Amino acid sequence: MAERPRNGVLTDYNVPFIEQRADPYVYRHTDGTYYFTASVPAYDRIILRSAKTLEGLRNAEETCVWMKHESGDMSEHIWAPELHYVMGKWYLYFAGSRAEDKWRLRPYILECTGQDPVKDTWIERGMIQKSDDDIYSFQAFSLDATVFEHRGEWYYVWAEKVSVGVQISNLYIARMETPTKLATAQVLLTTPDYDWERVDIWVNEGPAVLRHDGKIFLTYSASATGECYCMGMLSIGENEDLLDPRAWKKERYPVLRSDREKGFYGPGHNSFTKLPDGRDVCIFHARTYLEIIGDPLYDPNRHTMAMEVKWDDNGYPVFEYENMLFQNKQ
Repeated sequence: MAERPRNGVLTDYNVPFIEQRADPYVYRHTDGTYYFTASVPAYDRIILRSAKTLEGLRNAEETCVWMKHESGDMSEHIWAPELHYVMGKWYLYFAGSRAEDKWRLRPYILECTGQDPVKDTWIERGMIQKSDDDIYSFQAFSLDATVFEHRGEWYYVWAEKVSVGVQISNLYIARMETPTKLATAQVLLTTPDYDWERVDIWVNEGPAVLRHDGKIFLTYSASATGECYCMGMLSIGENEDLLDPRAWKKERYPVLRSDREKGFYGPGHNSFTKLPDGRDVCIFHARTYLEIIGDPLYDPNRHTMAMEVKWDDNGYPVFEYENMLFQNKQ
């Protein structure tokens, strides 16, 4: 069988920002440097790119900063790394499983020994540690951790499966004590309530944080990883208690989904960054074709895309494919 084209069918909108990089994460540091990491198709390493501009990331040199183990923990399915600068140091938060048990996903941490995350050495810090009073977290399939700071406190948000049989993936939040340990027990933020979160499998995963005009928005991804994959959203006022699940508002419908006319299939697992002029950008992955041969999870052509986030009159983000960046460059 002939190999599928890497870009599928290109339209005026769906030109990839970076090819074959899923679960993309872009971080803009205080000095203006942009950093990029993502899942690679082989799921066997963690890579970083850096550039002075967002657009510069697309052709930036890619450095492998860590490789999976041969066996045991962190030896299979190295997924969704995120680069964060927490309490004065660089950290990579990611998920990994075991070659002997490939669905035993757990969240792990790397710590950089210096201030240059691309060139300096990374050391393993093991799994994130739950709080002393938490007997539940990270006992089952857990992945897609993100961290963010709010009013001097750091928070950790992740996906974890619960129940028996065919498990359900929920999103949880906890306050952090250190970059490697949680201070509070888990709080359930969202479970797959709606039909669009329950296609093939019941999933909420891939959280990402966006702030605007006194609100905190938390996007996430839902359903299986084919065309049905899409983005949902929660929001909360910046003065509310982030650990109060009743203070969060969940949107009834997805905020970004597949569009066959424009050539986007399975958009999701996004992150947010800013341009130097303050405009917000949504970095997400999507395919450019519908038909997938075999398991969608192992199809390599989830490409990184870049979309400018617009804002409506109520101060809510608007995600539209008409606002894609770098459309005419390949």
